[in-house]
Amino acid sequence: MNKLIAMVRKELIDAARDKRSVMAGLYYAIGTPLIMCGMFMVLINQLTSPEDLNITINKAENAPDLVRYLSRKGINQADLTAKPDADVKAITLTITEDYAANMANAKPAEVIILADNSDEKLQKSIRRLQQELQTYSSEMGSLRLIARGINPQVMQSLKVDMQDQSTPDSKGGMILGIAIFTMIYSVFISAMNLAIDTSAGERERNSLALMLSHPISTRQLVLGKVIAVTLFALLGLVLILLISKIAYTFVPWQELGFSINISTDFMKLMFVIGIPVALLASTLQLFVSFMAKSFKEAQSYLTMVLFVPIALSMAASYNIAPDMLQWIPVSGQQQALMDFIKGKDIPMLQLAVSSTMTIAISIGLMLGMEKMLKSEKVVFGL
Repeated sequence: MNKLIAMVRKELIDAARDKRSVMAGLYYAIGTPLIMCGMFMVLINQLTSPEDLNITINKAENAPDLVRYLSRKGINQADLTAKPDADVKAITLTITEDYAANMANAKPAEVIILADNSDEKLQKSIRRLQQELQTYSSEMGSLRLIARGINPQVMQSLKVDMQDQSTPDSKGGMILGIAIFTMIYSVFISAMNLAIDTSAGERERNSLALMLSHPISTRQLVLGKVIAVTLFALLGLVLILLISKIAYTFVPWQELGFSINISTDFMKLMFVIGIPVALLASTLQLFVSFMAKSFKEAQSYLTMVLFVPIALSMAASYNIAPDMLQWIPVSGQQQALMDFIKGKDIPMLQLAVSSTMTIAISIGLMLGMEKMLKSEKVVFGL
């Protein structure tokens, strides 16, 4: 035990000496919640307070009532003489010459929207204009029926009454699902630099062979490295949890009708569930790094290997995974966290199976590393 503690202490001291490498792994845990909250604040501001949409309206005098209606909805006719610096979208609404006559005779009045629908910057504005025109059309249709003594509800053959049983907390489940994805991913990112440095990096510095010449077993060497890397992975998880708890309170979620709360109970559950995930992250990255023959090669391999947990986590976040994926590592833990934040019962059997599989895979990878380090080809990178 003393030798194992000395190994872990040695790895942590070595990691602390290279502060830039350590911080590079922790920057993700620190910066991601702040960036996400900033993006959500901008998005909520745009959704709740849409900016005025300035477009070109040809033959506006043919439909003054329609132009006034659009103006009340924030869609204005561009007037560059009054506002030369106005942001005018490349959208033209043309009102036909027979518009007024067709409206008076209760016939379909034609308007033409001229815009490039393949332009991603215009698609939102085009949809907004189309929706307002459709709403105006529905109102005019109802008025035509009333003028003829017909109740407009005659056109409503089916009345759908939606009784929403969701709570403000469960409505925020999708947003927190993205947050949980970033938290799980931070475990892998925080461990990556140290995992590469303590394996492929030590081999390039010729210190790996020197370590094996000391009176310690290969198993103790592997356990020491795994524990050190796991601690850094958990450090990244703790950082992103603490920063998320503070940062998410500044986002005005109530304007969208739901609430986001990183509770203390969620943080405790996330940390407990994150322990086997951190163990998997450290053993997987160490195993791949030992297989590589150089530091750069290890970086290339890990970039591809990390796609697997990312894919599993994203599948669980957006509920696009088959039911069987709820029983495997990463996606199983994330699904349990999703159920918790939505106020549902935690699927204990599913969580136990996925966590057991996570630990079993980690143990298998550790045994694989122990066997690898008994080979001179791996130790010297031959």
